[in-house]
Amino acid sequence: MFAALGRFVSRRAWFVIAAWLLLAGLVIAFAPALQTTSDESDFLPDHYESIRAAKIQDDKFPGATTPGAILVFERKDRGELTADDQAAVAKVAQELGPKLNEKTFVQQVATTDPEGNPNVSQDGLVQIGIIGLADNATGFDDQAIEDGKDLRKELEPLMEGSDLEVLTTGSVPQSLDSQEEGDRTLAIVAIATVVLIVVLLAVIFRSVVICLMPILVVTLASSVATGLIGWANEAFGLKADSSIQTILVVVLYGIGTDYILFFLFRYRERRRQGEETRPSVVHALERAGEAIASAGGAVIVAFLALLLSSLSLFRAIGPALAIAVAVTLLAALTLVPAVVTVLGRALFWPSRKWRHEPEGARFGRVGAALGRRPGRFALASGAVMVALAAFALSFNPSFDFNSSLPKDVESTQGLEVFQKHFAAGASEPVPVVLVSDDGPLDESALETYRSDLEAAQGVTQVYPAEVSKDGTAAQFSVVLDHDPASDAALNDVKGPVRDTAHDSAPDGTEAYVGGTPSVFADLQKAMARDYSVVFPVAALIIMLILGLLLRSLVAPWYLMAAVGLGFAATLGATVVMFQHVLGHEGLIFMLPIYIYLFVTALGTDYNILMIARLREEAREGKDPHTAAAEAVKHAGPTIAAAGVILAGTFASLMLGGNTLIVSMGFALSFGIFVAAFVMAMFFTPALTALIGHTAWWPGHGDEQAPHALADVPGDHHRDTP
Repeated sequence: MFAALGRFVSRRAWFVIAAWLLLAGLVIAFAPALQTTSDESDFLPDHYESIRAAKIQDDKFPGATTPGAILVFERKDRGELTADDQAAVAKVAQELGPKLNEKTFVQQVATTDPEGNPNVSQDGLVQIGIIGLADNATGFDDQAIEDGKDLRKELEPLMEGSDLEVLTTGSVPQSLDSQEEGDRTLAIVAIATVVLIVVLLAVIFRSVVICLMPILVVTLASSVATGLIGWANEAFGLKADSSIQTILVVVLYGIGTDYILFFLFRYRERRRQGEETRPSVVHALERAGEAIASAGGAVIVAFLALLLSSLSLFRAIGPALAIAVAVTLLAALTLVPAVVTVLGRALFWPSRKWRHEPEGARFGRVGAALGRRPGRFALASGAVMVALAAFALSFNPSFDFNSSLPKDVESTQGLEVFQKHFAAGASEPVPVVLVSDDGPLDESALETYRSDLEAAQGVTQVYPAEVSKDGTAAQFSVVLDHDPASDAALNDVKGPVRDTAHDSAPDGTEAYVGGTPSVFADLQKAMARDYSVVFPVAALIIMLILGLLLRSLVAPWYLMAAVGLGFAATLGATVVMFQHVLGHEGLIFMLPIYIYLFVTALGTDYNILMIARLREEAREGKDPHTAAAEAVKHAGPTIAAAGVILAGTFASLMLGGNTLIVSMGFALSFGIFVAAFVMAMFFTPALTALIGHTAWWPGHGDEQAPHALADVPGDHHRDTP
């Protein structure tokens, strides 16, 4: 099949290139923009308590508002606020209200609490103004972010001539700062990724054309993939997390360059043997095509397994990444061979050494040593991964998204000032909604219920109940001891606050706890469910792909066990670096699923390349130990080059200021390094050598083929996969 594809592409190269350019032009012209969200509640199904509480709020308290922005006022000299200062704050609030966009904000700024007291801290140093969100506004969409920019612009002239300064924080300003930081990170990552790929390809191939070709090819494929993702999200109502665009850049360029490398190594080896361009393209696609398609299929399947997630976050990310990889895979199998055909000899310009086969002494020595003592290599590489994997048990999931923002952005600085002078939970009181099952509430019981809530661990204050118009529901605003977006608040809400709210509810009523920490508590529960479903399904489907590729029921088991060990080692190394060395309290909750999918899927790529080469060597009549040695010698350079490039592209994420992106960059780059240089290079071939002929049962794909598979009789320096 791949030989036929190679013949078609090499004969119709200009047609293939024109088809890709036309497709990209149509997609760019007509595809919708890629929509993302930072609102974690968008990700949860309706049956979770936090979402049910929000729906009851919308139904019973349509006029109630959620804080969208908090204005933190303090004197420039950091002294105590005077009566004139408080009057100036009131004037700013009065003038600012009508200037606010009613699509996002209510057009008034509250400078008093629900009981009518001025929002001045007990030490008299800070006063706050709270701006509520308008009906149906989330505070996380594009409109809110634009209105957040306008809010800051409108405040500047209003503060002139006063002794005060103001900082904006809350959901809208935090979304604004998050987007701006994300845009900055995306630019840094994109530039670093491109520079890294160009430099590494220059070192490997010494060719200007090859340095530029992956960038141009992947950029074209990226425009197609992004448009298709936009259409898919629009068709199915999906919104991915705001980090998806940064991840897409790394995935497209990293994986795309890897697949291009797999093809180019085969193509160059064939050209070195004196073959012309078109036959070399056909041969390279015939030999590398199956491995590329299988590797890409494993990645796509792993991402699509996220459709089984209960969280729309992952149900959106999964298809998005799967589409990106599918487009990149198609480009590697069609567009790249077409471009190589058109370029011909110019592909390697200006290098002249490409015609000479390198000695490969380093990988030859490593392969020979592994072939002699596979047990030692398996034990040593396995021990390294097991030692790191032990630290994965101390992984502490964090749901504090705010902590991922840099310390120097305005919303973070405003939040720090606020929390120094007010109860941390006052920035966003947690709503507890009490609903009657049979008629109006007994208002005499509401004060008792309020006292019970106020006595719960982690609660600072509970404001008097607001009763709905029909009398069947009451809403209590609960001020927590901790920042509502923090892990401490999450633990208080999912434990004592929810327990008290449920257990103390009067007879005939039911209580629901909403707000940010309640959303996080439900996310934690949903993630535990997803880990138990998505991980096993992805592993089983990838094992099926391996079984079909290798015609074996044995090899897929130890290959997936090796990948699982690589996952645990990666998570353990990340825990060591961030929790133990850098002193972070925890790591973002979604990190394990990203590690699992990338390390499992991409780690399988390298396993496929190594095991496919090992099978070729065995089919030539070599014993298991010799076949493993030859596989490392010939496949090692390709896996090393691909691993360095992909690990380097993921490492570029660490240049962003966002803690989430930095930890993800470290984890994924380390995971790819382990997958390439520990698992695929040593652990997999060593285990296969130890298991021997049994590894290929029942298909026995290692049996000597009736016809020699060598490309040139007597030539043992065949193509590298």
